[in-house]
Amino acid sequence: MTAVPSFCHQGMYKCVSLLLLLMGRGVLSQEVEVCSKTVINSCRDCIRSGAYCTWCKQLNFTKPGEQEAARCDTRAQLEERGCMGKDIVSPLNILTVTKNTALSTNAFVKDEPIQLRPQEVNLKLRPGLPRTFKLDFRRVEGYPVDLYYLMDLSYSMEDDLRSIKTLGNELFKALQGITKQGRIGFGSFVDKTVLPFTNTNPEKLKKPCEEKELFCQPAFGYRHVLSMTENKADFNREVDKQRISGNLDSPEGTLDAIMQAAVCGDRIGWRNSSTRLIVLTTDDGFHMAGDGKLAGILEPNDERCYMDNKLYTKSNDMDYPSVGQVASQLEKNNIQPIFAVTKNMENVYRELSRMIPKSEVGVLSEDSKNVVELIQAAYNRLSSKVTVTHDALPDNVRVTYTPLCPGGGPAGDKGVCDNVKVGDLVSFNVTVTADECIDRERSFLIGPLGIKDKLKVSLSTRCECECDDPKEENHKDCDGKGKVKCGMCSCNAGFVGQKCECAIGEKDESSLRAACRKDNGTECEGRGDCVCGICQCYAQQGGSTYYGTHCECENESCEKFQNKLCGGNGKCRCKICECNPEYEGTACQCKKSDEQCRTPSGSVCSGRGTCQCNQCKCIEGYQRPYCLTCPACQTPCITKGKCIECLGFQTGPFSKNCSQTCKSINEFEMVETLPPGKPCDVRDVENCRVFFIIKQLDGEDNYSAQILKTRECPELPNIYAIIGGSIAGVALIGLLILLIIKAILYMRDVKEFRRFENEQKKGKWSPFPNNSTTFTREETMNKI
Repeated sequence: MTAVPSFCHQGMYKCVSLLLLLMGRGVLSQEVEVCSKTVINSCRDCIRSGAYCTWCKQLNFTKPGEQEAARCDTRAQLEERGCMGKDIVSPLNILTVTKNTALSTNAFVKDEPIQLRPQEVNLKLRPGLPRTFKLDFRRVEGYPVDLYYLMDLSYSMEDDLRSIKTLGNELFKALQGITKQGRIGFGSFVDKTVLPFTNTNPEKLKKPCEEKELFCQPAFGYRHVLSMTENKADFNREVDKQRISGNLDSPEGTLDAIMQAAVCGDRIGWRNSSTRLIVLTTDDGFHMAGDGKLAGILEPNDERCYMDNKLYTKSNDMDYPSVGQVASQLEKNNIQPIFAVTKNMENVYRELSRMIPKSEVGVLSEDSKNVVELIQAAYNRLSSKVTVTHDALPDNVRVTYTPLCPGGGPAGDKGVCDNVKVGDLVSFNVTVTADECIDRERSFLIGPLGIKDKLKVSLSTRCECECDDPKEENHKDCDGKGKVKCGMCSCNAGFVGQKCECAIGEKDESSLRAACRKDNGTECEGRGDCVCGICQCYAQQGGSTYYGTHCECENESCEKFQNKLCGGNGKCRCKICECNPEYEGTACQCKKSDEQCRTPSGSVCSGRGTCQCNQCKCIEGYQRPYCLTCPACQTPCITKGKCIECLGFQTGPFSKNCSQTCKSINEFEMVETLPPGKPCDVRDVENCRVFFIIKQLDGEDNYSAQILKTRECPELPNIYAIIGGSIAGVALIGLLILLIIKAILYMRDVKEFRRFENEQKKGKWSPFPNNSTTFTREETMNKI
């Protein structure tokens, strides 16, 4: 705080005059005006060096032998050295309001109501020099509202659907209480109709509900049912047609539905000038980007509208959007979501609401009958909070907001006013700063979240000097051999030097200048004058001089930390910080320590990274703070299965060289039972299931394992029974064959014998030669 001079007691006029003078000089300002000069070859270089750098264009301002860079300093320093105010070049910020239509008092006007002023401004900024202007906002009475009711129609929402079918009149009544220009639409969603999200059995796709459910519509992802309408009969009729559907898993395709409702504006029927609300009712969580990989859907969501016959046609071809994509499209399309969810989902959607700036969460009753009151309360909270921010800014441009509403608020990258009523005027001081010169005019938008009205800011930078130079081509102050540019001499060909005093031959000029270029670059690195082949380096602020053969070195532009060169913990040597032994970092900003890098087990970054500035820098894939997890890495349940087999049971493809091949598993034990939890399991060469628990230890490829002694193997066949049965079968078949052969032979013998008998009956016996007696066959046989 500045002390009050003693003579203030003698005369108030003198005191006030002095205080005003001090304020003009910046003595009372919080920011000290400093010109941090770097490479100064011209007025242009000076102006680009900092917001408070000014240039003296006064002829003969520099002393004999003094570098022209001395013309660049703060206004106070130049004036102290004798440069007259009219000779000081310092471009200032210029603000031009190009459109400033008065605010509307209500929404019932011929043209669109105006809620924000000004509507267009043009800023020309000096780099580093902030410019502040005032922005006013007033929400008009009766502003149109478009409400899109987006409902989860999975099977668990059956009771809620019945309630909604009876609440159409109440919804319209509540909407009319907000505005006379209210419209309502309806959409529904379940999930992607592919495994593992939905049963793809053809019968189940037609009827995904339980068998007892008579009214069940086929599975679907997102369906737009009714575009915005003022006719409550249409709304009631379309909602009454809705039927419950179903899917397999708990999370739903919520983000798919919100994305399509946001980007398909012409299908939904959003008006250009309206407060746009999406009321989402559900009793479950939501799938996010990456979940589609479970179904083999690898194409990322492209944030475009795909609607055919009111159905989202890319549901099974494109992944779910990320929360960031949804938040971006909601903000871009000025849509404010109200999440009406069951009690068990409240915390989940409050976390989602934190990532979507203009959103609210309400808790549904068991049958959703309180949804009307919930919507009214959420709308009142949304409309009473005005949050002003901007869209994407040009590079090196900053914008901050200071609320001027009742109660005020801290400055930041958003301006927030709470408890704002319809018709209240709230204001914000908007401060825009361009840190560097930009090559052409750029523009960006500023406005309240969820509101169409925006302020267009056209921005350019003032990085050139307007010096109003003398028109003489051969000015006397340049020894008649050059012209004046902003107080400096621009010499004619064949002459160099501060006053064009050094004449060089045209044949030698190129070789002399080449000697001042390092690696064929800029002469003297732009930090000195090339005089007859030798670099005369410029002086820096504070008296030190650039040095080196080509003026390549200086000790003032090393990285700073806490506004101290090299953090005050090292020395700047030729633009590089040389840190004291106990410090590290590019700006010596970190005290050497690994305290914040140590895991509970005492290792540094789990052996999977290095500790830099007391923070882990993990190897690719692993995540901070301690490099413990790697979501992108392949699970060791799969990669270490063959090693578990060879270590635990000495089988498998690695069994011949197990200790060498599987040295990444440094510790393992065979156990009777595994700890609680879901273990890994693999099939070994004998088709047995091997169960194990594997844990990653410190290091990139270092594990311990517990292996269950007992394997689950398929039952082996009874060899003896099979062999015995086979032998018995063969013997039985052989015996049958013998019996068949025996029977065949017997039948043949019987047949031959009967044929023989028949032949004998037909034959007659002749008497023996020495005997006349004739015997019958029987007698003959008896005799035999």
